[in-house]
Parts: sequence; structure tokens; C-alpha cells
Amino acid sequence: MTQERTIVEGRQWRSTIAAAQAGDRQALDELVAGWLPLVYNIVGRALNGHADVDDVVQETMLRAVDNLGSLRDPDSFRSWLVAIAMRQIRDRARRKQPDRLDESAAHEATDFAELTVLRLQLEGQRREVAEAVRWLDDEDRQLLSLWWLEVAGELTRRELASAAGISRQHAAVRVQRLKERVENARGIVRALDGACPELREVTARWNGRPDSVWRKRLARHIRGCGYCGDARQAVVPAERLLVGIALVPLPVGFTLSLAFGGKTAVAATSVGWSAKVLGALTKPAVAMTAGASIVAGGAYVVTQPPADPPPRAAAPTAASTARPPAPSAPASPTASPSPSPTRQPDLYGTVVDAVDQAPDPNTRPAALPRRPESGITSTGGARAVMQHRGESVTLSGQGYVLVRWQIAPHDRPGGLTMPTWTGLKGKLFHVASGGGRRMDDVIGNGSDRGYVTGMGGPDIGYTDLPDGTQQMWQNEFFYVDGTVTLNVNERGASYGLTVFLSSWDSVTEDIRKGPDQGAIRYGLVRDNGKDTAPVPQYVTRATPADPATVAQRSRL
Repeated sequence: MTQERTIVEGRQWRSTIAAAQAGDRQALDELVAGWLPLVYNIVGRALNGHADVDDVVQETMLRAVDNLGSLRDPDSFRSWLVAIAMRQIRDRARRKQPDRLDESAAHEATDFAELTVLRLQLEGQRREVAEAVRWLDDEDRQLLSLWWLEVAGELTRRELASAAGISRQHAAVRVQRLKERVENARGIVRALDGACPELREVTARWNGRPDSVWRKRLARHIRGCGYCGDARQAVVPAERLLVGIALVPLPVGFTLSLAFGGKTAVAATSVGWSAKVLGALTKPAVAMTAGASIVAGGAYVVTQPPADPPPRAAAPTAASTARPPAPSAPASPTASPSPSPTRQPDLYGTVVDAVDQAPDPNTRPAALPRRPESGITSTGGARAVMQHRGESVTLSGQGYVLVRWQIAPHDRPGGLTMPTWTGLKGKLFHVASGGGRRMDDVIGNGSDRGYVTGMGGPDIGYTDLPDGTQQMWQNEFFYVDGTVTLNVNERGASYGLTVFLSSWDSVTEDIRKGPDQGAIRYGLVRDNGKDTAPVPQYVTRATPADPATVAQRSRL
């Protein structure tokens, strides 16, 4: 599955890479925007958010841009880029003097494990895996940064081995050892979350920062403690928990300088870059790509447009808490003319989604009808991360698409302005919901960093849906047969969307994961395989100047 995805992504990027090598400024913008998140995740996880992350990411991208002309095979770009990132990480490790990092620098560093939990809204055992990273040694974290992405479908085992500078056989051995260390680290995280009175005494003098000395002490306690060593729920292997997890989004305000420093145009041209491109890198940008741009001085900046004043936060409603609202009756479909004997009526678009109740969490989903899949192209690639108002992705072709929700009431709670589907040509169906939970499901013990549900809690505020809007699940699946654009209309409440190209097999696998596998609930099949299947809310064939004005009802 991962190998097939790699081939597809390679084909999608081949023309962009070739154009960038030839000096196309827009292609360079797209290349940097498309691959910077992957590099940021590798470096961030390998260094666990150390203050050097930005410098290592910048050096990686600068070397990639500087040497792009030497890349002979565009299909190997990802392997080549990941290898550059790992060399920069290892170079930094060789230069680093461990005892030089003082307390102030430690506090300024951003904990990447915490970013992973908050930005991807991980809970339960997925959160446990993310936080276990803190307890690994530097060398293990470097390998984990690659293995995590391999399991998540972003890298192949061949690319992992190449980037680590080892054979595939050696990689298999190293990964197996890493898994064992990750599981041991998860045990520590689990124990620290528990209520063992003896462990509280052991950690009374601990400063809260993971290190090798405390890892050994805690592991020794866990091995001899009946309370901490007793897993009170089935522990799902880390590789199963990481499947399909998105990349951690770039932080707002992340700046990447692409200036060539003292390099002359002549020297840069010797590796395939023209003076025209070098000149463009020092001029203000005119294009915005994926919420980022190259701006004056050659700096690549993730930007956030100023938001409209957020709407006044309302009291939590049934749509924003774990208690589902009572279902409302669907509106009557528009009357259609009596069908003639030779033509059946066009039923597409006559179904209006209604607010629905959460099904029993232990109810397995019905069989998902299989629709034709000739392939989908996306202006955002195989994975498009959209975090700010005005960002959009256009999907064309015939196949399945996953839209993953990321709601952040800890950043900005209040009323949520829903994303909209515009410019529809053809048909669009809302076929299934999954991800192991609805966004209004109760999370953990109800006190995880202020969250009571995925929509927030009394400590951080709630995200509220417009009246009549169907409650989202973590993963919403759609089927496209034609062309349509998905728009982020973030105003008020903070949220983001990640749009993945998917398949019938992937949808089926996602929705069949249930409580017995660590999920909160089984998924839900909405598709009936016909044109009377549900159409998403907030969809139109028009292309309004402001996509946020699209009406809620999904009648076309």
C-alpha cells in the first residue's frame, strides 16, 4: 500500500521537480511548500522540539534548493530530501555538546511530543505513543522520526534504510529494537498517568524532565510493581496506532530563509540554478501556497491572515458536547416533475443531511458499497494540510477522499464557520465517518489538558456548531465523481483540515476499527451505493466570492 502511494506521489511531483530544476519560480514555491512539513516532522521528532529544530530544517531545505540541479531522477526526490535531513541531524549531533544547553534554552525549546498531541488532537494510546518519544535516546529518536512516518504511510522501508545509511536487513533489526524501547517508554508514560502511591514517592524529587537516569529508575519500579505493571486495558502495538496519523502542521509564524547567503549567481548557476531564479528569491512574493510564501529577503513564512472578530462564545450546546442532539426531521425534497416512461428522474442532490444521533459505539458498521475508482488528483497533492481561512484544495476524478478534522479550542473557542464545497461539477457523496470517534465523544477521563470532548471543555472553552449542522467525526470520508473545491472558512473558532487521497480499502479498514482495538467507537457507513446517498452539507455548484456564504442544506 505504501509502495503504491509512493509511486503515485512520485508521478504527481515529477513535473514540479523538473520545472523547479529548470528555474520555474512557482514550481519552486510548490516544492518547498509541499515538502517542508515532512522535513519539519522528521527533524522535530528526531530532536524532540529542541531549539535547534528551526536551524536544522532551514539548513536541510537550503541544501536541497542549492543542490536541486544535481538530482538526476525526480522520482527519488523524497529519498534524497530525507537523506539530506538525516545528515543534518547527525551533523548537529556531532557538533552538539550535551552539557551546553542551559535552563533558559531548555524552556525556550518546543516539546514536539506536546505539539503532536495538541495539533493532531491525539488521545488515549495514540497520545501515549507520542509522549513516549521524550524517554528515548537521541539515536532512537532519529530512527523513530523515520519509522513513525513509515508506519503513517509517508515513507517506505527502502527510504528509511537509505536515510539511516543502513541496509534493509539491518533496518529491520534496528526497527524491532526500537519498537521494544518504545513499548517500554509507553509503560513509563502509562505509569506516570496512574495513581500508584509508591511511584509518587519514587518521583518526589524528579524535576519532570525525562532523562536516561530516571528512565532506568522508573522502568525498575514498573517491573517490580504489581499496580504499574498491570495493564488495565489491551495495549495496541504502536505501529497500529500510528497508521494514517497526519503530519504535525507547521507552527504559525515558522520562517525559513531560502537566501543563498554569500553564494554568487555564478556559483549557484553551476549547480543548475539560473540568475533569474536567484533574483526572484530576493523579491517580494506574489503567490501564496498552502498558507505560506517566499517573501522579501528569500524567507519562507507560514502566515495567518487576520481573523474577523470572533463571534461571541455561546454556552455549550448539545452539538458541542458528548450528549448528541435529538435528530431533526429532514426537509422535504423539492417536488420534481413526473417521470416520463423513457427517463428516470435525477434523484441526485435531493437528499438533505440532518443532525444525527451518535450510534451505539459497539455497533459494527454496515458494508460499504464499492464505487468505481479511476483515480483522484488534488491540487494539494496526496495530503493537503489547510489551517487558515482562504485555503482550499480542488479534487478532480473518481474516487475516495478523507477529510480529517483538527479542532483547537485551546487556541480559540467559539462559533465554528464550517468548510464548504464549491464549484461542483459532477457528483459528491458523504459515504462514511470514522477515525474511532465523533468530535463530541468524551475523551479519556474528561480532564485531558482541558478537553472534555474533542470540541473542548469548560477550562478551555467549547467549539460550537451552527444550528442544524451535522456533528463531525475525526475522519469524514467522501466520494468524488467529477470536480469540486473544499474551502476552509475559519472565522472565530480555530480549526484545520487535512485532506488525503484515499481508497475503498482504506475507508473500510478505518471504520471497522472499534473499541476492542483501542478506538472510542466503530465508524459509520452512510453510503447506499446509489444517487440517493447523502450529499454533504455546505455544497454548491456555484463559485461564490466568499465560500463561507454557501447555504447549509445539501440540496443541489
